[in-house]
Amino acid sequence: MESWPTLAWVLLLSLIADCLKAVQPRDFTVKDIIYLHPSTTPYPGGFKCFTCEKAADNYECNRWAPDIYCPKGTRYCYTQHTLEASGESISVTKRCVPLEDCLSTGCIDSKHEGHKICTSCCEGNICNLPLPRNATDAIFATTSPINQTKRLSQHILIITSCLLLVFTS
Repeated sequence: MESWPTLAWVLLLSLIADCLKAVQPRDFTVKDIIYLHPSTTPYPGGFKCFTCEKAADNYECNRWAPDIYCPKGTRYCYTQHTLEASGESISVTKRCVPLEDCLSTGCIDSKHEGHKICTSCCEGNICNLPLPRNATDAIFATTSPINQTKRLSQHILIITSCLLLVFTS
């Protein structure tokens, strides 16, 4: 009869070990992103960004980010990360933004509070998965030239000028 308590403990420990194997890490993988954010767009060039306001950390932000497309007037994903001097996250803010909001990326030290604020921007569907933690991470990453619309308007101006010259001569 003494073998039953031993068998019960072995079964209980086996059950606990199986539960521990099922625990997920607090990081997202590309597979998780594809599962959480399917890729059908409501308009050409539509994209999504992780979106949160003053979340406690990156996991909380990415996990509870609403699954909606960015407005048409935006083009980039923005991330602002506030850290303690030790490197611990204080708050995370992520959203869709226009170009103007991405022109001042980098890290600044808040001397009176002892915090560091790092800001980054990226272009692409849910590209703001990681957090900027230092000057190397706090960058503006684009996949296309920033002044693309300016170039297009310059080309149209040149073509129009040439056509005017041809027709007036």
